[in-house]
Formats: sequence, C-alpha cells, structure tokens
Amino acid sequence: MGEENKVALVVGGSRGIGRAIVRRLAASGFDIWLTYQSNHAAAAEAQAEVEALGRACRLLAFDLADRAASRAALEPPVQECCPDALVYNAGIARDNLLAFMKDEEWDAVLRTNLDGFFNVTKPVIFEMIRRKRGRVVVISSVSGQIGHAGQVNYSASKAGLIGAARALAREVGRKNIFVNVVSPGVIETEMTAGLPKEQILPLIPLNRFGTSEEVAAVVGFLCAEPHMYVHGQVIGVNGGMAV
Repeated sequence: MGEENKVALVVGGSRGIGRAIVRRLAASGFDIWLTYQSNHAAAAEAQAEVEALGRACRLLAFDLADRAASRAALEPPVQECCPDALVYNAGIARDNLLAFMKDEEWDAVLRTNLDGFFNVTKPVIFEMIRRKRGRVVVISSVSGQIGHAGQVNYSASKAGLIGAARALAREVGRKNIFVNVVSPGVIETEMTAGLPKEQILPLIPLNRFGTSEEVAAVVGFLCAEPHMYVHGQVIGVNGGMAV
C-alpha cells in the first residue's frame, strides 16, 4: 500500500457518501476508478474534484445489477491494473411495508445492493488474490444491523452484505487482503432528505445526522492505513444509533 499511483475502485462514487469517499481517497494519494450508472453530470463533477487534487479519475458507467455489463466494464481494466482498494458503496431503497411490497420493489433492491456486490467484486478479488494484497470496504447500513420497519428489502440486502463480507474476510485474509464493513447510520444525503428529523433524532444519542465526510474518514483509514490489523469487522458510523 506504500507504492505510488495506488488505485481505488469506488463503486457508486458520483454522489453522496460515495463522492465524499472519492475525495478522501484522492486526497490520500489514490487515483480513482469511479463507477456510476447514468448521471454523467455528477460523475464529471466528481472527476473534476479528483483531478483538482492532482490525481487521475477514470469513469466507468454501467448498471451493476446487470452481471454481463458489470464484467464487461470491469474485467479489461482490472486485468490490466488491479485496484489496490475496492469500495462497494452502491445501494438503492424502495421502502414499503412487506405486506404491500411489490415484487419489483424487492427485486430491484436485492439485485442492486446484493447481487451488484457479487457482480463487481468477483473480478476484482480474483486479481487481488493473484497479487496477494488488497483492501475491500463494503458500505452496509445500520438498517442491516437492527432493521427498520418499511425496509425489509433494504435491511435484508444490507444484512446480506455484512454476511458476505465476513465470509469473504475468512477466505482471503491469508492472501493479505483486508475486508471490512462500514455501516453508516442516518447520513445527510439526497436519500435521507425527506426523512422526519423530529422522529429520528431522539433515536440518535449524538442528536444529529451524520455527514458523508464522517463516513469517508473511516473508509479512508481502512483503505490507506499502512499499519493494519482490522479485518472482518463491522464499523458503525451512526452516532450511537446501534451500540
């Protein structure tokens, strides 16, 4: 991890928490591969921020729920230059009570949040194993730890990411590949803009929502810290919402 021109692949890096992670890693000396689905303007803005920090930024646009599209986009560059760090930050929410949840609301969330992890991680982890080094950070959610009404699909997908990351940590630890989970609570982003603060704040001991930069700081440590013995862990960034 001390080499020059380190590369971090940030999945879902054009907005919100992902964009803060991109800035943090670029400031730490990583060149960035940034994946996104369709918001070209936001991706271009994130790219400009990285380049302003003196680092290179490669944009990769594809639907990570599409296995063939994911591998077609990732396998060629990964085989050419395997990233030093992979941050899986993608996620969508389609909230509804389970009794009224539509099939497509369940399927869309699981395909993006959980299947997407498999689709993008498999080609990267294979090359990391060959090189015998790497960092993988999976962004889950407090919803995957304690569950929230109206989020059975989202909670299932985020809990699934925790289980997948812990199992992967056992598989690849001996190859000098560190795998950890960062589990944010309620963070000020577009996704949480419509939430009723007056109902949620009493549940948070710090009595405020978190910021994307606070999540990015933990991710930056896990990706860049040279003295590392943190492996297979779930690190909450939730203001005490889950203790």
